[in-house]
Amino acid sequence: MDRSVADGHCAVGELLTEQASMTAESDNQPFARLSLRANFSWTFVGNVVYAACQWGMLMALAKLGSPEMVGVFALGLAITAPVFMLSNLHLRTIQATDARQQYQFRDYLGVRLATTTLALLAIAGIVLAIGYPWQTSLTIFAVGCAKACESISDIFYGLLQRLERMDRIAWGMILKGAMSLFALATGVYLSGSVLWGVVGMAGAWATVLAVYDIPQGLSAVRGASIVHPSAAPRQRMAVARNLAWMALPLGVGIMLVSLSTAIPRYFVERMLGAESLGIFAAIASIQVAGTTVIGALAAAANPRLAQHYADGNVRAFRALLRNLVAIAVALGGIGVLIAWLIGGWILTMIYRPEYGAYNHIFVLVMIAASVGYIGWFVGDAMTAVRRLRAQAFLFLAMTVATIGACAWLIPSFGLTGAALATMVTSVIHAVGGLLMVEHALHALPSAQEDDREQTSWRRSISQVRPGVKR
Repeated sequence: MDRSVADGHCAVGELLTEQASMTAESDNQPFARLSLRANFSWTFVGNVVYAACQWGMLMALAKLGSPEMVGVFALGLAITAPVFMLSNLHLRTIQATDARQQYQFRDYLGVRLATTTLALLAIAGIVLAIGYPWQTSLTIFAVGCAKACESISDIFYGLLQRLERMDRIAWGMILKGAMSLFALATGVYLSGSVLWGVVGMAGAWATVLAVYDIPQGLSAVRGASIVHPSAAPRQRMAVARNLAWMALPLGVGIMLVSLSTAIPRYFVERMLGAESLGIFAAIASIQVAGTTVIGALAAAANPRLAQHYADGNVRAFRALLRNLVAIAVALGGIGVLIAWLIGGWILTMIYRPEYGAYNHIFVLVMIAASVGYIGWFVGDAMTAVRRLRAQAFLFLAMTVATIGACAWLIPSFGLTGAALATMVTSVIHAVGGLLMVEHALHALPSAQEDDREQTSWRRSISQVRPGVKR
């Protein structure tokens, strides 16, 4: 990390410290945490509204434009998402599950500002290197600018999540979703171009960051009495480097997960064209209805999972994870059933008749999504048990398998092959993650004690079975 950049981040941290210090004396009330049920409810509401608005943007593009416009927008998301997943280093989850508070908020913020800047430069380089048409290139970069605003908001949300105040995050998501939907639809309607719609979306996200997310973050610093002790710039640089280095394997892993999701879209765009990509992306976006529920529950449960692991409470950890996986299975099954029964009608109603002819793709996508819901919970559990480096190897295997599946299936089966390739990715993620989590839990002393207790209990039961002669 460049020293001048790090000094700038230190200055931001000192500003937060000064503002917190000036109001700490007058603010004697603790920053009250909400219950798990309240946090889930708020997160669910925020995610539902935000996801509906995200879905609404694709619907607006499909209704006001063409499948090709949807494809260009999807291409922008597919290119920028892996870059920002890497640059984000999954710091929000690390911050939210930092039960022992090993790092300060300004450390997380400083690293995020530096990596976001690098991400924007990387996206500009990628766009120039590939050589897309100028309007497509500008659209992709505009999506990157929107993602940069989202990335900075995310680190403030991580603080609020650690403090278990998901209500404040929910309001930020509601504002962001509503404003971005209005801005994108208005831009496309007035200009007939996806570029100006995305520019409007980026402006909406920047506005929410400035007028809501940052003030809420500062309020959390004050309300929770988070006052950072002063430290020399060299010390702050060292802490930032340690945090970034610790989180890098997880950032690489999450980037590979995002890349695994994006790889089928790269193949579809290159082999079948932007119009086919638009159809595939529109169908795949419907699974957001399930990820809304999964994401809300995961965000609310993450701090509890981390606390159970920190306390060595293996039974509570496993019980909570089992309940989460059961919810994922039930929700995924409902999605597959709906897609099988009335999928064609749904696609025709929310998009256009040409989308309704791909109901079989819809069913396959929802099967892959149901397995992906399990993988979502398992991935957060891997973070809670701090298997950060091991995740990178799992995600690398997912990426390699996805590339191989796409290269084999898409040329032969078209969009059906793309849907099958996403299924391969989801299965590897869920199964591999569960094995890693179980390995981490067995390594805890409490897990070993539980195993001994269960063995002793089984032995005692076998000794007193009725009808067994001794």
